[in-house]
Amino acid sequence: MNFDLKQIASASMILFAVIDILGAIPVVIDLGNRMGEINARKATIVSGAIMVVFLFIGESILKLIGLDIPSFALAGAIVIFFIGIEMVLGIKLSKEETTSAVSVVPIAFPLIAGTGTLTTLLSIRAEFSIENIIAGILINLVFVYVVLRNTKFLEKLLGPGGIIILRKVFGIVLLAIAIKLFLTNLGSVLNLAHAPGRTL
Repeated sequence: MNFDLKQIASASMILFAVIDILGAIPVVIDLGNRMGEINARKATIVSGAIMVVFLFIGESILKLIGLDIPSFALAGAIVIFFIGIEMVLGIKLSKEETTSAVSVVPIAFPLIAGTGTLTTLLSIRAEFSIENIIAGILINLVFVYVVLRNTKFLEKLLGPGGIIILRKVFGIVLLAIAIKLFLTNLGSVLNLAHAPGRTL
C-alpha cells in the first residue's frame, strides 16, 4: 500500500467536482417527489460498487479494444471539459434518462456514477495510484450518503443562489482539471504514436 495524502486529497476533490452531488440536490428532490422516497444507502452502495469495479476492469476493457490509459485520459479530459462548461454556463449538453427504480437509476447511475465519473476514474488513474483513488471514492461516498439523507435540509440551507454558485465554482475547477489532464497525457500519447513499430 502506498497511501499519499496529497493524492487522496486531489482525487477526492476531482471526484467531488465531477459527481457534483450538491449541484444535483434540486434533481434529487424532484425525483424523490415524483418517484418516491430515495434509499440513500442503496444509492450510495450501488454507485460505489460501479466506480470501484470500473476502476479495476476499465483498463482491461480498454486493452481488449486496443486502447491505452493515456489515450482514454485525453478523451476523458474532453468529457470533463464539457461537463465543466455545462456547470459554468448553465447549459445542458447531455441527455438525461429517468426510470422508476430511482435509487439505482438515475441516482446511482448516471447521476453519481455516470459517464463523466467513470471517465474521470480512468483518467486520474494515469496520475494517481489505485489505493489513493479508492480512498478518494470512499470519502466521496460518505459525502454522497450524507447529502442524499439530508437533501431537503441542504436545499433550505443553501438556497437556489447558493447551489448555483457551487455549481459554477466546481465547474471552473473541472475546466482546470480537464486542461491539466489533457496536457499531461498528450505527451504520452504522442510518444506512443511515434514509438518504433507503432502506427496510428
